[in-house]
Amino acid sequence: MKAMWKVKKEVKREGKWQKKLLMVLLLTSSQVWADEGSINATHKNMTAFAMTLNNCHLGEIRSQVKCGKLEVPENYNKQDGDKISINFAVLPAIDNSQYKEPLMFLAGGPGQAAVELATLLNRAFSEVRKTRDIILIDQRGTGESHALSCDLEEKGSVYSLLTKDFKVSDVTECISQFTGDLSQFNSENAIRDFDSVRATLGHEKINIYGGSYGTRAGLVYMRMFPESLASVVLDSVGPIEVPIGLFGQSVARSFNLILENCKKSDSCNKAFPNLADEFQQVKSRLAKAPIELDIQHPRLGTPIKFVLDDEKFTSNLRMQLYSTRGRSLVPLVINQAYLGNYQPLIGLMASTEGEEQVYTGLHFNIVCNEDAPRISEKMKEIDANNNFDGATGHFIFDNICPLFPEYRPSENFYQAVTANIPTLILSGDLDPVTPPSNGEYSAKTLPNSHHIIAKNTAHIVATSTCANEIINEFLTIKDPKALDESCLDDIPAEKFMTSVNGI
Repeated sequence: MKAMWKVKKEVKREGKWQKKLLMVLLLTSSQVWADEGSINATHKNMTAFAMTLNNCHLGEIRSQVKCGKLEVPENYNKQDGDKISINFAVLPAIDNSQYKEPLMFLAGGPGQAAVELATLLNRAFSEVRKTRDIILIDQRGTGESHALSCDLEEKGSVYSLLTKDFKVSDVTECISQFTGDLSQFNSENAIRDFDSVRATLGHEKINIYGGSYGTRAGLVYMRMFPESLASVVLDSVGPIEVPIGLFGQSVARSFNLILENCKKSDSCNKAFPNLADEFQQVKSRLAKAPIELDIQHPRLGTPIKFVLDDEKFTSNLRMQLYSTRGRSLVPLVINQAYLGNYQPLIGLMASTEGEEQVYTGLHFNIVCNEDAPRISEKMKEIDANNNFDGATGHFIFDNICPLFPEYRPSENFYQAVTANIPTLILSGDLDPVTPPSNGEYSAKTLPNSHHIIAKNTAHIVATSTCANEIINEFLTIKDPKALDESCLDDIPAEKFMTSVNGI
C-alpha cells in the first residue's frame, strides 16, 4: 500500500538494495502452515516471554518514554525453536492517575517500523496520550525486530533510474542475506507478537489503531484475539477481501477527482483548461522518447543525469496523490512538463528522496505471499484498464514476487472478520489506494461499527483532519455511532497551485 506516513526514519537502517528498489518501484519451495487453532492455543497457554523495559528517549519527544524488547518464538508452533527479539516502545500517559486501556498503534506498509514513527505519533495522538499509554511495536522484519534488510552497493539514484534498470540478481542476492525462516515473517505471527507484548505488559485489554496496511493487521487481530480488544480504529482500510497491490483503478479514481476539482476551481481551470489532454500528451511523448537532462542534484548541488519516461512520470505523480498538499501541486507539474519544464517534477522528487518509509524485504515477503497468489490475470487486466498509469503498478507481481520464497497463510486468514467489537472506520474520499469502497467491506461485516468518509481528504484521515479528536472521544465512549463528527464538515475544498511562483 506504500507507506502511510510522509516522514523520514529517525534511525536509518534500510539496506542499500531496498533503497534502490524503492526508487525503481516509484517508477512503477511452498510451506504449509500448521493448524491455526493449535498455534493460537499454544500462544495462550505458553509460559511468559523474557522482556526488558527501560527508560529512554525517542526522536524529538522531550519527555522520557519506555523502550523494551520481548523474546518470542520465530515459529509459534515450535516453542523450543529459534527466538527473535521484538522491539517496542511505550509512550506513557501524561496523566495516569486513572488507568485507561492503552492504544496500540499498528503500522502500515506492510513494512513500517512503528517505533521509528514515535515523534509523529506523539504529535498526532497528543489528546489520546494525555490519559492513555501509547504502545508502538516494530513488526517482525522491520526496525529492531529482526529486520529483513541487506547491504548491496547502490548503483544509481532516483533521478537516473528507470524501471528497465531493474536486475534480478540484485533481488536474489539481497534475499540470500536475509536470516531466519521467511515463512514465519507474516501477518498472523506479527499479531501473535503484538498480543504477546500486550499480555507481557499486563494489559487485559487494549484499544488498537491501524492505518493503511495496519488496518489489515488490525482485522487479523480482531479475528485471532477478539477477547484482547476493547475497541478498534481502522483508518484507510485495506480489507482482507481486497488484495494489496491492485491500485490501478483506485489511483485513477483519485487522479480523476483532481481533474474534476480543478475544473470546479476558477483559478485552476483558468490556468489549466486542458489539463487532462496535457497529461495524456506528456505520457505519450515520454513513452515514445524518454528524456535525458543534465541537472544539478537538488540537495547536493553536484552534476547528475536526470532520465524520465512515462512510467517514472506517473509513478512520481502517484505519490503526490496520498496527501492534499501533494495533490495541490499535480496540475502545475503536469502543465509545466507539457511545456517542457521538468524542474517542478524534479523538485517534488527531491522533497521525497531519502524518505525511507518501508522495510521492503518484509513488504515483498507479505504482499507476494498473502496477496499476489489471489490475483488472477483477469483481475490484473481489469485493474490495468485505467487512464492514469495502466499496469505500471503491477511491477512487483510480475518481477519481484516470483523471486521470493513461498509460504501460504491459513485458510481462515481470508475470511471476512465479524467480531462484535466497537469499531470506528475512517476513509478519505480522495484516497488513491484505500478508497471509501474499501471501508464498506468492513462496515458490512462488523456489526458494531460506523464508517466515516471524510470529504476532501486523502490517505490517513487521523493525521490530516480533526479525526484524532473523534478517535479520542471514541476511545472514551466506545460507541462508534454516537460521535460528534461535525468538525469534519469544515474541511475546505481542494486548492491548487497555479504558478511556479507559488500563486
